[in-house]
Amino acid sequence: MVKATQHGQDHHHPGDEHHHDGHPAQTVDHATHDGDAGHGQPTGHDTHSGHADHEAHGGHDKHAGHDPEMFRQKFWLSLLLTLPIVATSHMVMDWFGYTLDFPGMSWVGPVLGSFVFFYGGWPFLVGGVREARDRAPGMMLLISMAITVAYVASLATSLGAFDLDFWWELAALVTIMLLGHWQEMKAIGQAQGALAALAALLPDDADRVTDDAVETVSVSDLRLGDVVLVRSGARVPADGEIVDGAAELDESMITGESRPVSRTLGDRVVAGTVATDSAIRVRVDAIGDDTALAGIQRLVSEAQQSSGRAQVLADRFAAMLFYIATAAALVTFLAWWAFGTLSESVVRTVTVLVIACPHALGLAIPLVIALSTAVAAKAGILVKDRLALERMRTVQAVLFDKTGTLTKGEHVVTGIAGYGTDEREVLRIAGAVEADSEHPLARAMVTAADQRGGRAKASDFKSLTGRGVQASVEGATYAVGGPALLRELDATVPAVLRDRAEEWSERGAAVLYLLRVEGSMAAATGAIALEDEVRPEAREAVEQLRAAGVAKIVMITGDAEPVARAVAADLGFRDGIDEVFAEVLPADKDKAVSELQSRGLTVAMVGDGVNDAPALARADVGIAIGAGTDVAIESAGVVLASSDPRGVTGVIRLSKASYRKMIQNLAWAAGYNVVAIPLAAGALAWAGFTLSPAVGAVLMSASTIVVAANAQLLRRVRLTPDR
Repeated sequence: MVKATQHGQDHHHPGDEHHHDGHPAQTVDHATHDGDAGHGQPTGHDTHSGHADHEAHGGHDKHAGHDPEMFRQKFWLSLLLTLPIVATSHMVMDWFGYTLDFPGMSWVGPVLGSFVFFYGGWPFLVGGVREARDRAPGMMLLISMAITVAYVASLATSLGAFDLDFWWELAALVTIMLLGHWQEMKAIGQAQGALAALAALLPDDADRVTDDAVETVSVSDLRLGDVVLVRSGARVPADGEIVDGAAELDESMITGESRPVSRTLGDRVVAGTVATDSAIRVRVDAIGDDTALAGIQRLVSEAQQSSGRAQVLADRFAAMLFYIATAAALVTFLAWWAFGTLSESVVRTVTVLVIACPHALGLAIPLVIALSTAVAAKAGILVKDRLALERMRTVQAVLFDKTGTLTKGEHVVTGIAGYGTDEREVLRIAGAVEADSEHPLARAMVTAADQRGGRAKASDFKSLTGRGVQASVEGATYAVGGPALLRELDATVPAVLRDRAEEWSERGAAVLYLLRVEGSMAAATGAIALEDEVRPEAREAVEQLRAAGVAKIVMITGDAEPVARAVAADLGFRDGIDEVFAEVLPADKDKAVSELQSRGLTVAMVGDGVNDAPALARADVGIAIGAGTDVAIESAGVVLASSDPRGVTGVIRLSKASYRKMIQNLAWAAGYNVVAIPLAAGALAWAGFTLSPAVGAVLMSASTIVVAANAQLLRRVRLTPDR
């Protein structure tokens, strides 16, 4: 069934929503933009904001304050310094059968290794301390413990206390971990980008009217009660009420309404919307945090905080490995000290701790993510959030925004009817009358006329703001408009045209009439239907999702119910689209996601507009259509650059494939440690077998190579039939 989630809002008949009609359209209720919208409902993942601060310091959000550039710089410099350390290691020289000997060579390891430890390893040391302080051991603590033990043992060896040269292993571990975390950070979406893109919708300056003069001021200088001039084509700088003039406003980025709506004296307008055809004067009644746009910003911010609660599998493995390695090291030290010598106990203990270094574990997920994003990019899919990609395989419901996602967001002529003239002539004359208009519906008619035989020449063009347009064509006066123009001119509409118009309106089309005007008399000679064009690939996208096992496919729109019903029917209502939410305001899109999640469904939201941003961020996975706004793209975890909704199925396929690789890599990395740690501890010493630090280092490197090679197999995954 079609759900109207905002009953009582002024959603008029779609036939009256055209730019030529003066009928007032819906207003945005600021009460719906409460910053707490959507909270209090189960969402399928932890949305409790009280955990935010804790997780920023201790949970998975261990990268707070980090950025990819920092890890990139540290990685390249550490790699540069690691090469001479490895080349001058006696262990490596013995392996490859070469010798190096030059003055000061013995200082290469201690000097460069110390620099790599403190410079490259600093983020891990800080993260390890944080995890220890918060009693939440994870990858950072495991890495910091391993590199600290390797550093102390190597330094003690350089000072003659032991024979445990781990300088090259220390440097290699730090470098590999920096590479893994660099790739990891590159895969994480930047939450602040969405808020910055939202703020960019507001103009920097406003034209304030004072004593019949107009002065340009900063938007931040506007005060309640100020009157501002919004010129044609300009954005409204603040919420307010029209006190002079009338215009068609493009509110699609805010309300989701696919057509510009008529706003006239006394109507409210929203900051960020665009006056498409005429100038208006607006009295400011909301500024700053009280505007509708600020409400959307709050929703985006809160939803983004609530969407990053999933724990990465590697962290869970790392926490478990930390306890295993610590316990194994303690048992090893005590056992060898009791039954051997102190020197042997130290060697065995250090070997255990160093062998627990998570080379493969640290790369298991970042490498898969890095390769997944590369594979996806070739198919026109941009993965911005690693958790979004991981969750996509579990999605049970896909929520599509209608305008710009399932439809093109552009109107086309879908029906023509004539009275006393044929359809081609109706379009030829109507196209001529609308030729000088910049309105989207006018451009649609002009395009249709050009494609279907051309249009006549017109003169004396006149815009009837909020009602229609008028011009002279071949010596006669014609006008094109909607119901408001019919009422103003008291035009005669033949029954055949009225019947066709009702049919079109019932399925949500905008209906314009071609009127011939003679003095004070006007009569309709034709009618034209215009509808938002459904993307040709949308039906196939729905069918593919159904075949992929997605349980529920839902459509959501700010349009009126008839428009929503028409699109749902075209896409196969019941057979394709399971449920429709119509007449939905921005806050309600966010709530619609929460409602689906409260049913126990994992939800992917697909949208392209500003009004979709909170829902994209709130969803378990947000997928933006690449041709949409910067706000939607920044709010989403995945972006379909091609604007092809069929890419959603490709994301699911990639998610399942990458998850398999993650599990395989984690199993290998963890399995290696399960076997290697007991051997390093001397579990088979009774049989004459002990794992030396050198052999342990080789096994560690081999484990890393296996993980990297397995991840490369992702390149063979096909995201689309032809790619």
